[in-house]
Amino acid sequence: MPRELTKQQLIERSINKKFRKELWTPFVAAVKRYELIQAGDRIAVCISGGKDSMLMAKLMQELQRHSDVPFDLVFLVMDPGYNEINRQKIESNAALLGVPITIFETDVFAVANSAEENPCYLCARMRRGYLYSKAQELGCNKIALGHHKNDVVETVVMSMFYGSQLQGMPPKLHSANFEGMELIRPMYCIREEDILNWKRYNDLEFIQCACRFTENCTMCDNGGGGSKRQEIKTLLRRLSRDNPNLETSIFNSVHAVCLDTMAGYKTKGEKHSFLEHYNDEK
Repeated sequence: MPRELTKQQLIERSINKKFRKELWTPFVAAVKRYELIQAGDRIAVCISGGKDSMLMAKLMQELQRHSDVPFDLVFLVMDPGYNEINRQKIESNAALLGVPITIFETDVFAVANSAEENPCYLCARMRRGYLYSKAQELGCNKIALGHHKNDVVETVVMSMFYGSQLQGMPPKLHSANFEGMELIRPMYCIREEDILNWKRYNDLEFIQCACRFTENCTMCDNGGGGSKRQEIKTLLRRLSRDNPNLETSIFNSVHAVCLDTMAGYKTKGEKHSFLEHYNDEK
């Protein structure tokens, strides 16, 4: 008689079987294409408690089990000031999924929520700093964040609509403030829709953002309330009805920027104009 699988084993099997094409294959493709992991790495997998970071933890676990490249993992949870319900939800989900988390407390929500201007920007900046610092303290040389393909696409569109610039979200980058530390995004090629389908298939429930601005929708799939990112997400979804390949085209465009056609660009913080080399092309 075949042995009955546990909930954790069923979830792991769904990644490798049911959603192999949608999750596992693009995950491995991103790790290889962007050279995200090297032998000897010690990576802090940063878990916020949402669907993206929890799935990333499982993907990284599976990769470590099957990879020929030896690397270590620390599953890092920063508590920025979660309420008791959200904190318990993260801990119970980690136990259910078999993810051995390391939790540390901070006052990010208290500081950011008292700020009069740009509390979300301050919150994100503080979170990143605390994660880098704790990961470095634990001997890690990289932190992994759960940004997915839709995050990349939305960032490009948001930067044009609201930032007056063409700006992307790179698959990895060196930290400017923590020497020797690097940030990687292993879910770079995974669609959010497929993450949601995996979550629903396994009947899982995760928290979203848990600050005071979005506390009432912490258990919903997308959250965001009236944020600019949510506006862009809705717009792209509407436009994709007529052009199903829209988001893929935007994603591919950040891999094929034609600088020769741009009136200006910025690199390493310095602005440049096409006029600098225009007369050299006579």
